Amino acid sequence: GDGPDSLPLNKVRSITVANALRTDWTEIVEPTEHLYVLGNPPFLGHATRVEQQAQELRDAWHRNDIGRLDYVTGWYAKSLELFQRAGYAGQFAFVSTNSVTQGEPVPALFGPIFANGWRIGFAHRTFAWTSEAPKAAAVHCVIVGFDKMPKTRARIFAYSDPHGSATELAVSEGINGYLVDGPNLLVEQRRKPLSPDLPLVAMGSMPRDGGNLIIDAECYDEVAADPVAAKYLRRFVMGKELIHDIPRWCLWLVDLDPADIARSPVLKRRIDAVRAFRAASTAASTRDMANTPHLFGQRSQPSAPYVAIPSVFGETRRWATCALLSAEVIAGNKIYKCDDPDGLAFAIFSSSAFILWQKTIGGRLESRLNFGNTTTWNTFPLSQLTDEQRVAIIAGGQAVLDARAQHPGRSLAEQYNPLAMDPALLKAHAALDKAVDAVFGLKGNVTEAERLAALFASYQRLTTEGQLPLPAPKKQRKK
Repeated sequence: GDGPDSLPLNKVRSITVANALRTDWTEIVEPTEHLYVLGNPPFLGHATRVEQQAQELRDAWHRNDIGRLDYVTGWYAKSLELFQRAGYAGQFAFVSTNSVTQGEPVPALFGPIFANGWRIGFAHRTFAWTSEAPKAAAVHCVIVGFDKMPKTRARIFAYSDPHGSATELAVSEGINGYLVDGPNLLVEQRRKPLSPDLPLVAMGSMPRDGGNLIIDAECYDEVAADPVAAKYLRRFVMGKELIHDIPRWCLWLVDLDPADIARSPVLKRRIDAVRAFRAASTAASTRDMANTPHLFGQRSQPSAPYVAIPSVFGETRRWATCALLSAEVIAGNKIYKCDDPDGLAFAIFSSSAFILWQKTIGGRLESRLNFGNTTTWNTFPLSQLTDEQRVAIIAGGQAVLDARAQHPGRSLAEQYNPLAMDPALLKAHAALDKAVDAVFGLKGNVTEAERLAALFASYQRLTTEGQLPLPAPKKQRKK
């Protein structure tokens, strides 16, 4: 309970109490030969900040489109402006939510910083914020520090356990906006796949129903006992149901016979409840959906077997937990899905190359992987395949399905438990990885660093020079 000698802060020449994003920092900071700017500004995502804070962020960045930039990035913008206007030499660094180094925000944040001649001099990758304060925020953070000293060795600190201690990693090329040692690339979102061989991926169907079209296990018997309602029961999956094989159903009424509503007390009660829920909404689009209360609010169901990809899945798994489902299984809005007539998409999703790309440039929810079709699938840098490569990759994906089929009672979570994977499944994935890695010019026992270097090189080539043959990447020297 005893305060350190530095408290109270009576030796500080000046403390300014003000809104930092509404203040001209050049009027606060006195002239100096070398300036350090550092701090732990507030974190607020696009869904949690109020309009005043959103406007402060627009003004700080001098642009109207701030996308998904977090409120904390306003301090980056003010630092850039301070150094540029005042002409100071120095460095700046901030504790930030880890979202600033993931997915869509990365080009928007780091593009202007790098364009102004700054580099990342040091970085702490994702760690869990801890504090003794009451009601301390449970957030995952990064620390990113910038300088203009290219001859000084850059430093990365990584955390195998977000609550544990940091380990310093060797840096050979430099630290990019994704906090990895690699080329300074910024991966922009795309509306269609970069690779001509990959199909479009879209989000599943959104009920927007107040839970009245969804049938959980405890309600299943009641609905199934109604012979009219039972005709419309379909298995329903979101990410959790897909990964853990949790039974859940829905009323899928796209072919509803209107006369069935009068014949079924279950249908009438649930459809009435949907209409009331939507009519009471503050969103005009939802109120419009009250005109068709028997239908999901947004419908995007495949008519043929499809690949289902959870929008969020665990970061400790070595491969993505995707699955092939029949068209009778309804994909919810926490599932992404795509047509896959020959199995190529499933195979690519199931490769080490893809999950490494997801972990590196994709978004996260806390520390879990947050898949995005425009961010990670459409940007996946797969060169146009030869017939031979295509056949090998599809065969590798089928081998993974065959290995899973040896244990039909296991959920995907159990199949991909990193501490207990079946040797046959590991072998199948190794063969699949070999086929996919070959497209990137990789052979033999490929390290993660070599695979990532090949992915970045392919992305740079495909986005700047078009489809060109891939040279084999150089082997990294052992340190």
